[in-house]
Amino acid sequence: MTPVVHPITLLFASVFTSNILLANFLGMCSFISISKDQKSSFGLGLAVTVVMTITMVVSWTVLKLVIEPLGLEYLSFIIFIIVIAAIVQILEMLIDRLSPALYLALGIFLPLITVNCAILGAILFMQIRNYNFWQALSFGFGSGVGWWLAIMLLSSIRKKIDAAPVPAGLKGAGITVITIGFMAMAFIGFSGMLNVQ
Repeated sequence: MTPVVHPITLLFASVFTSNILLANFLGMCSFISISKDQKSSFGLGLAVTVVMTITMVVSWTVLKLVIEPLGLEYLSFIIFIIVIAAIVQILEMLIDRLSPALYLALGIFLPLITVNCAILGAILFMQIRNYNFWQALSFGFGSGVGWWLAIMLLSSIRKKIDAAPVPAGLKGAGITVITIGFMAMAFIGFSGMLNVQ
């Protein structure tokens, strides 16, 4: 049964109160490694938002037209990974053909998205929660925007931290993990306002 959550409510909830990164801790590897640079963070966040939105719509269609009618639920995990990899490859070829400048600007970010577990996690949430098409679309777009917002916030904070007098024992990974913890607490603090399930 489809949960009674309006798509607009789901959009705001997936950006703020149930952020895929700070509430579910999915996609942390690229989040931590790329957030050192604001320009790279912006590019990766934009790429994640586009890919997450498109893969969510395509995965929902594949789920409803292929997986469920043929009883292939036991293969859904593999099918969704194939969908993500195929869409990233198609997008990479299209961008390379249509806009070489944008392709060079995105660089390694597009192939990195194939292994971003936030995208697969969002698709599995969509399947488990039995979202309809509009809910899947708003959840995918909102989760991408939420991921983008989180990485831009962290890259801005890390830029300030680089100029701050941080104790030697906390420099680098230590202060970054503490910062992410505070960010997660700030986002989870809104969790009672909107519910996604």
